[in-house]
Amino acid sequence: MSHPAAAPPDPALLPPGVRSRFIPDVNGLRLHVLEAGAGPPGRPVVLLLHGFPELAWSWRRIMPALAGAGYHVIAPDQRGYGATTGWDAAYDGDLASFRLFNLVRDMLGLLAALGVGSVAAVVGHDFGSPVAAWCALLRPDIFRAVALLSAPFAGPPALPAGPPPPADPIHEALARLARPRKHYQWYYSTRPANADMQHAPQGVHDFLRAYYHVKSADWPGNAPAPLAGWTAAELARLPTYYVMDRDRTMAETVAAELPDPDAIAACRWLPEAELRVYADAYAATGFQGGLQWYRCRTEGVGLGEQQIFAGRTIDVPALFLAGAADWGAFQVPGALERMATACTDLRGRHLIPRAGHWVQQEQPEAVSAHLLAFLREIGEARS
Repeated sequence: MSHPAAAPPDPALLPPGVRSRFIPDVNGLRLHVLEAGAGPPGRPVVLLLHGFPELAWSWRRIMPALAGAGYHVIAPDQRGYGATTGWDAAYDGDLASFRLFNLVRDMLGLLAALGVGSVAAVVGHDFGSPVAAWCALLRPDIFRAVALLSAPFAGPPALPAGPPPPADPIHEALARLARPRKHYQWYYSTRPANADMQHAPQGVHDFLRAYYHVKSADWPGNAPAPLAGWTAAELARLPTYYVMDRDRTMAETVAAELPDPDAIAACRWLPEAELRVYADAYAATGFQGGLQWYRCRTEGVGLGEQQIFAGRTIDVPALFLAGAADWGAFQVPGALERMATACTDLRGRHLIPRAGHWVQQEQPEAVSAHLLAFLREIGEARS
């Protein structure tokens, strides 16, 4: 199914040295990328992978710092997003094309198209984090280091030891709570979710303003802490943007948290003109492309091929960063701890003050400093 394309960001809004272009014929896609710091052949490359509901645009604040340190920085609009075209926009379309291994193949195709044999590091945020993790696990010869932002990687799924387990009872348990709830990833997998957001009563712009606000350090309700287990009572501790009220859409969930005009004017990390890049893109394309990633997870699409790698670890140097006000590091109980085993060369886990989920936008200087220190450390070790 063809889909409307978003326009690339206005060049006037891009930071100095950051530019936009298209790379055709990449695993069936015409990929839109932002780039900075391209130079002579052999310049080390850093590949930046965004999450949901974001774009390559989410890396705009750290690309100049990485380029200034001597790196060729590449940030694509991934499959299902933004100005990238060639993906299936239908809910009933080619869901398997959005599975993790094909997303890794997209990145391999991008590097091949650019003539890049390997990257100094692949950096993934939010749902870009598992893509980056699988890049490093599957092809450590190409992805020579990995940095995971906001979403820890707990390792490949285990092989089943017997017959398939029954359906996860957590959803019935959440629905039976005194305040009935539902998990956002399963909501995102429903047919109405795209229209709920693309045609939100408050409009896409105000929906995204509230969504980005409520998951940021600006929202006072974010005080994350580890959960004791995958139980309804524990999951109900998560904010409603993760474990939603059962009968509410996501647009309804965040509407009450829309900041007032003074707070919006004071938001330095996402002023209105920069939010409009997101809003215009999602108004054009809808959200279904990104939602298909969640459906692959909740419906087990690609699970079997992931299980082939059960027990395998990420052995290239790894780094984890998250905002200190980000529940994302804790939403899967135990994942943060299991990452220490899943990544055998984990160089650090840092929670960045005054940042929520959108860490590279909220605190770009701190994220850039951590990434550059990591890149220097591993570069010196290889020299």
